[in-house]
Amino acid sequence: MARENGWGAPRIHGELLKLGIGIDERTVSRYLPRGSTSPDQLQRWLAFLHNHRDALVGMDFFTVPTVTFGLLWVWVVLHHERRRVMHFAVTDRPEAPWIVQQIREAFPFDTAPRYAILDRDGKYGLAVPEALRSLGVKPVRTAPHSPWQNPYVERFGGTLRRELLDKIIVFNQRQLRRVMAQFVRYYHADRCHLGLEKDTPELRVVTPQPSPTAGVVALPRVGGLQHRYEWREAA
Repeated sequence: MARENGWGAPRIHGELLKLGIGIDERTVSRYLPRGSTSPDQLQRWLAFLHNHRDALVGMDFFTVPTVTFGLLWVWVVLHHERRRVMHFAVTDRPEAPWIVQQIREAFPFDTAPRYAILDRDGKYGLAVPEALRSLGVKPVRTAPHSPWQNPYVERFGGTLRRELLDKIIVFNQRQLRRVMAQFVRYYHADRCHLGLEKDTPELRVVTPQPSPTAGVVALPRVGGLQHRYEWREAA
């Protein structure tokens, strides 16, 4: 269970109870595979994420196959406080110099955060952490095979795949960049987020029904793949 899901002792203990296996949670902790997350580790990491969310970004790569069996990479920088996508870029050659240039574009004019979470992907090399430090950003590397330590950008990747990438055929970088831009606009202004108390990153205003004759209409977003709903007066 730990290996397949990245679960810690409390989650595994709960699953065992549902299987009718009566065992103490401390015993589960004792038998966790080496490198698994202990409750103390989890709590410390969650506290770090909570206490620094206003000065913390996560960054990660997502792979996108094309119709010609090529492979593109989408690189995303996500701010933790309001789940805003600060920067994204698409490439077929995700090399360290390219990433360094994207970092410069993501944090212009002293807008760099205090911390940046990134995994141990070999594409970053030594140049990317050094570029972050040169901007006053402290790189925080996640443990190997621990995507849960970069939760918000990982969650964005899942949302991106379910709500966009699984519904389109990708032809080339230009097309992917265009639809990504549309999706990010929808993600910021229209999509309600459970982690933001069902608000949007750009603080969507509540609009009650203006009159008894008004009806709800669907406004297409991302080429009609997603929608926003608003009140409109009957014609």
